Formats: sequence, C-alpha cells, structure tokens
Amino acid sequence: MKKSIVTLIVVALLLALLLTTALNGLNLGFAKIDSVADGIVLSLDLVGGSEITYEAQIPEGTEETEIVNGMKSAITMLRQRLDVLGYTEANVYEFTGNRIVVEIPNVDDPEEAVQQLGTTAVVTFEDADGKEWLTGSDIKSAYYQYSAVDETGIAQHHVVLEFTDEGAKKFSEATKSVANRTEDGTNYVAIMMDGSVISKPYVESKYAETGIDSDSAIITLGGNATAESASYLANIISAGQLPFTLENVKLQAVGATLGEKSLETSLIAGAVGLALVAIFMLIVYRVMGVISCIALAIYGAAYCVVLSIFHINLSLPGIAGIILTIGMAVDANVVIYEHIKEDLRIGKTLRYAIDSGYRGAARAIIDSNITTIIAAGVLWWQGTGAILSFAKTLLIGVILSMIIMLVFTKLLLKTAVGLKITNLKGYCV
Repeated sequence: MKKSIVTLIVVALLLALLLTTALNGLNLGFAKIDSVADGIVLSLDLVGGSEITYEAQIPEGTEETEIVNGMKSAITMLRQRLDVLGYTEANVYEFTGNRIVVEIPNVDDPEEAVQQLGTTAVVTFEDADGKEWLTGSDIKSAYYQYSAVDETGIAQHHVVLEFTDEGAKKFSEATKSVANRTEDGTNYVAIMMDGSVISKPYVESKYAETGIDSDSAIITLGGNATAESASYLANIISAGQLPFTLENVKLQAVGATLGEKSLETSLIAGAVGLALVAIFMLIVYRVMGVISCIALAIYGAAYCVVLSIFHINLSLPGIAGIILTIGMAVDANVVIYEHIKEDLRIGKTLRYAIDSGYRGAARAIIDSNITTIIAAGVLWWQGTGAILSFAKTLLIGVILSMIIMLVFTKLLLKTAVGLKITNLKGYCV
C-alpha cells in the first residue's frame, strides 16, 4: 500500500513537471527548455508568410552529377543566407528535380525576401586583415571525405578542395602569407560567404617558406567535426561556383488569416478527438480507462516538451501526425486491456492477468509500431516540406506512445491493485 502511494505521488509530480515545462519552459542552468509557445516553430500554412520558387537554369551538356551536387549546394547556400538574415524558421527544399522552394513564415512581402536572398552566392577566402585572396570561381570542386589526413592514421571528417590552375597559385600565395603570422594567432584563411565567416582553417608555420603548393588542399575541422558539418562546409564552398543560376519563377504570399483558421480548426479537431477517445475508454474499460486517460495526459505533456526541445517545424500535416499517434497510443491499450479481460474471465488473478496481458500484447504492439517507425523514418529521410513535418511528429509520437503505454500504464495498473482497487466489475468482468 505504502509503495503504491509513493508511486502515485511520483507519477503525479512527473505529470505536473511535464505540464509546467510545456506551458512555461524550464531553466536548469546548464540546460534550457523553451515553452511550447516559444519552442515549436509554426510553418507557413499556419501563420502565413511568403513562398518563393527558384528554378535552376541549367546549361546544355551539364552532367547529372553536377546538377545533383549543384542543387545540394544551392539549398545549403539559401539556408545559410536565411539564417544570416534571421529567418531561422524558414523551410528550404528541392521540388521536382530542378526547382527549389523557400517558405518564410511571417514575411508578407515575397519581393523583399527575394531581394534579400539574391540568386548568386559570393564565396571568398580572406586573411585576418580582410584581404581577399581567392573567390569561389578559383575552386574547381569541394567535397566531404572521412579518412586519415596525417601521419597518425586516424580518420577525420574533412573537406577536400580542388583548385583551378590560377586558384592553386593564389592559394599558395595566401597560405604562405598567413603561415608567417603564427605569433599573433592570425595565421588563418577565413572562408566567407556574403561577408559572414563560415570557417577559419589555420595554416601551420612549416608552410611559411613555400605555402601550400598544390592543386588541392584538405581542410580539417577538429576532433568535434561531424559528417554534417563537413558536408555543410563543402556545400557552402561549392555554392560559390554553381554550374547554373537560379531564377525565381513564382512568388506567393500566404495569408495569415487562412493559417490562423486552419490552426484553430486543427486544434479544435484534436481536442474533440482526444475528448471522445477519453470518454470511450472510461465507459468501456472503467478503471483501466481512467489509467489510460492519465497515461494520455502524460503522453500529451511529454509530446509537447519533446517538440519544444527539438524546435520542430509544425505544419497542418504535422498536427495530423500528432492526432494520428493519439489514436495509435490508445489502440495499444485496447489490445492490452482485452488480453487482461480474457484472463480475468477464465478465473486468473488480477495481478497475473495484468502481467499476462502485457506480456501477450507487447510483441504485437512493438512489431506494429516498428513498421510505423520504419515508414516514418523513410518519410523523414526522403520527404520535404509538409511531408517532413508529418514524418517528424509521427515518428516522435509513435516512440513516445510505445514507451508510455507499455511502461506507465502497467505501472499505474499495478499501483491500482496495490491501492486495493480490485473489484472485477471495475475491470469490466
């Protein structure tokens, strides 16, 4: 009895903490979690804004590999510019092969956004004094690699630059110049895009006499480098020498009124669906229904916190993913509860029926959820725009529901038994 009371108190405190964090955020000093209002990023279809479609003007004879790599570089370039301009909530994705769509929430004038974004990346290589040594046109190619780069033989994430003949000469002169500045710590060549520093690779003093005299060079990013950071740098550098130009072919302003109505309607639909599910569980499963409702409250609060932690870009399809996972969460409980009721009807004890019910249903629930996780993962990997938002909320929701509905409901059911709530009529028998 005492253990069950302690468990109930802990669960209540956990629910209170999750709800408080979701509504007001949480600051632990070493880590901060924003509230739902600040942490979740609303996409274009919910708050309105501007949508810009660029089309790559690809010259005849351009190889397919160049086009694919060029589109990746163009997307990275646009993403970088959006971040510099403060549009961190914007969405950039490739559409139908040679088009790129940029969605910027809360920007009502697409013409202004186009002027700010521009179409051509300006990549330069400068020293600490701001002297320009190379530009993107001096780079033949830039690509990411993971391999050993020095005598230690330890593999590292790095970027390989291949220069034009003129670029190789300029790079040799630049590295020779900065290699002589080791004493004041300014022995670096800053890689700039539109005036912003992207990376500052340092040049060792051993190159003070000759510079790095080669038609290629390796940029190491340190021990904390990742494949993503190295690929990002390679794409930014490549954006300075795209094999095509970008032309905006469509400008569209999405009204905020439509977004607000869509958001309001979606939230109402979600609230009504959640209420109906809760009523159904209470009527059909009684005590177990109450436990499902408590678990749903924990699930909802935890879901909001996770969305806020990862600053998920939420769209209407994303809200649909949330509502879908609510039904899937309750569906798992229905399977478990029916197993428990079957055991109780043939005379098994309540404790045995609970253990047996979860044991019998867990495999089927896990298997079905894994297939959904795989589908959501593929959508996340290959999807763009609204599909990506749906994939993220679906994946997060399925994983959370599987943990909460398999762990917390079992814990709460055993707590109910410990509190002497054992009348079988309360368990629909």
